[in-house]
Amino acid sequence: MKQNIVHIALVVKDYDEAIAFYVDKLKFELVEDIYQPEQDKRWVVVAPPNSTGTAILLAKASKERQHDFIGDQAGGRVFLFLNTDDFWRDYKRMTALGITFVREPQEQDYGTVAVFEDLYGNLWDLLQLNPDHPMAKRMG
Repeated sequence: MKQNIVHIALVVKDYDEAIAFYVDKLKFELVEDIYQPEQDKRWVVVAPPNSTGTAILLAKASKERQHDFIGDQAGGRVFLFLNTDDFWRDYKRMTALGITFVREPQEQDYGTVAVFEDLYGNLWDLLQLNPDHPMAKRMG
């Protein structure tokens, strides 16, 4: 049996401002941006460059309850983990673009990590896993 998590939905306030952040600042690729007239919404998918793993569905909040979770989808915990092949390259580029890091880089047993906020305040780890880490081995 083979299964994959294809998308993770991230609730956003506005499609275009979210696309601008993920594409212009994080350098993600815009995979899909399709208007769905029957539901009057867009299907917007972004993914890290050259990624073959899980992509993010930017889901615009459409109900009041959903608006309450914009920027707080994990109750203040780190929510998403962006692994890179060059931590310092990406850290320097992101800080130069004004991305806020709320925890400075640290060397851990599993690799190098720092925590940053997306445009709404969701917390992300930027990390470079050590080559012997089980997830690094899975990613090949």
